[in-house]
Amino acid sequence: MVDNFTHSYPQTAPFIPRLILPSILHHYTLSLSMASTHQKIWWSVFLTLLLSNCQHEVDWAPQVPCYFIFGDSLSDSGNNNLLVTKAKANFKPYGIDFPPGPTGRFTIGRTIVDFISELLGFHGFIPSFVTETGKDVLQGVNYASGAAGIRDETGQHLGDRITLTRQLINYQLTVAQIVTLLVGAAAAADELSKCVFTFGIGSNDYIKNYFLPNLYPTSKEFTPEQYATALIAQYSLQLKTLHEFGARKIDLLQLDDYIPPFATASDQQLL
Repeated sequence: MVDNFTHSYPQTAPFIPRLILPSILHHYTLSLSMASTHQKIWWSVFLTLLLSNCQHEVDWAPQVPCYFIFGDSLSDSGNNNLLVTKAKANFKPYGIDFPPGPTGRFTIGRTIVDFISELLGFHGFIPSFVTETGKDVLQGVNYASGAAGIRDETGQHLGDRITLTRQLINYQLTVAQIVTLLVGAAAAADELSKCVFTFGIGSNDYIKNYFLPNLYPTSKEFTPEQYATALIAQYSLQLKTLHEFGARKIDLLQLDDYIPPFATASDQQLL
């Protein structure tokens, strides 16, 4: 019985049946926002080992039809490469542990959304908005941009960046492409309702805005509590816009890191 079970999966991963991966991903996404930095490091190590064991899986169909990514440098996969900005990562030592080399990812290897896309069953990485072409959009798009924030002015001292507002506009362009490819709004809405949408953004609104009083007036205009409330209110409206354009399965990454402890419970419930 054991032999039959293990032989039904590739020998590279005899003890990691595909059926448990959805549970692992679900537990991971719930745990990440509550984890300490130390715990997040161990989660990354665990995911790396898990995916290295599963990398030769060839008949694993994606668990969702498409995956859309919004965020900042933690998720950017090259959208900043052609922008006039200091927030770029398309040169070494970035990418030294990544087979293609520097791609615009702000890491030496894969990003957290790269790991998630692999766990979801995608055989290739989700294309960045600036590189996707044609039917690529049907598997999803990465809109994330280094130095981006919830607020439009965040990170502007570094140069251009694709703010969350602009990322949502780009997503709306993608939706129009999907409507055309699937020949109808109804078919597109049905497809998008099955997709996963990841958001990882908000830290730059502090470290590249509020905590730079010589460059931005926000720390003079808002108390810390008021600023947190304003950010949450704007973020809520942005998420509602996404919902209006078909998103139903939305994952907010590392929300604890982006909302200070002085944000009230009622503020957080706005999300």
